Amino acid sequence: MPLKAVILIGGPQKGTRFRPLSFEVPKPLFPVAGVPMVQHHIEACAKVPGMKEILLMGFYQPHEALSRFLVSAQQEFKIPIRYLQEYAALGTGGGIYHFRDQILSGGAEAFFVLNADVCSEFPLQEMLEFRQQHGDAHSFVILGTTANRTQALNYGCIVANADTQEVLRHYVEKPSTFVSEIINCGIYLFTPAIFQHIGEVFQRNQQELVLEESSNGWQRAEVIRLEQDVFTALAGSGKLYVYKTDGFWSQIKSAGSAIYASRLYLNQYSKSHPERLAQNKPGGPIIRGNVYIHPTASIDSTAVLGPNVSIGEGVTVGAGVRVRESIVLHGASLHDHTCVLNTIVGWDSTIGRWARVEGTPSDPNPNDPYAKIDSETLFRDGRLTPSITILGCSVTIPAEVVILNSIVLPHKELSRSYKNQIIL
Repeated sequence: MPLKAVILIGGPQKGTRFRPLSFEVPKPLFPVAGVPMVQHHIEACAKVPGMKEILLMGFYQPHEALSRFLVSAQQEFKIPIRYLQEYAALGTGGGIYHFRDQILSGGAEAFFVLNADVCSEFPLQEMLEFRQQHGDAHSFVILGTTANRTQALNYGCIVANADTQEVLRHYVEKPSTFVSEIINCGIYLFTPAIFQHIGEVFQRNQQELVLEESSNGWQRAEVIRLEQDVFTALAGSGKLYVYKTDGFWSQIKSAGSAIYASRLYLNQYSKSHPERLAQNKPGGPIIRGNVYIHPTASIDSTAVLGPNVSIGEGVTVGAGVRVRESIVLHGASLHDHTCVLNTIVGWDSTIGRWARVEGTPSDPNPNDPYAKIDSETLFRDGRLTPSITILGCSVTIPAEVVILNSIVLPHKELSRSYKNQIIL
């Protein structure tokens, strides 16, 4: 069966919770477990038999880094990969409706839609098989997972028939009371028939805009959200089903969630990419747990790395350095005896000798198998919420200082210790 995949990568006005890291690189290209975030999606799509083309869709301007990535991904995965640029933010449904001719060209019988800001095992083949067993040839599938009762209120909740898995209700606006522990994962399987349903929303939006002369012209009929505008209407019609996965899944909304996503992917590498995981070798650094080290990195043999550490291209790690639960981006330098915990070290940043850079993890409750990572606000009660420490690109930390629970914007040269601050 000819298939396609659409990966929704958003655009520059999004990703504000990802700053200052999104200043340097589009969020979908941010390295998670050693490779760009969106590469995990592409890899999963390329494995599905019958996959003819992968389309990235968003409203980033044509970008040198994005173009380079697409060329290298095409060569690596041996599949056509293109970027379709929206002229404005059109929403999750508006974008695919605008480019429906591109998606359907070549006779695709079905296509996946994946949000770029999630990490998952991506059970795409299982979703295809599930669709063949449930519903008819024109039914659609949402990937769902189980959240705990409290956190389910923060996501799009799905009420499904326990026997058939048909979606009976789809609540997107966070319900005020508990309705279901099944949440929407932002990964969908559609047939071309979905465009008829999106088209009906488009027509309705146009009619409402004509009636609302006071709309000031800023609203667009083309802005369509799959979750709010399409799924809520389709629920209960016999066309929409949920495939529940027990595999890992998490949103990647903030920099803190990137470290958690890195842990999930590194853990999966033991099965999917054992060659990406560093091993303890004579004369090499001490590795604890799952660690990714780029081949060009220079690591002193007395350094201790892990668990859940990703070391990028050209990174230098000195003697006696300790790194845990962190992402160190390309060109960074960690001088002798530094300690880096729960931190993202930005591109080309330098941490001086005997300095300690530490954050507070925002991990889900490890004792609850259904707990998800909380989407923390930056401030609570007028104070900076304790979270992972982020160093923007080209930040210099002097020797023998402590940086705790802080965000340092790019190109800063610090002279002292900081705690619970945003350093502008």
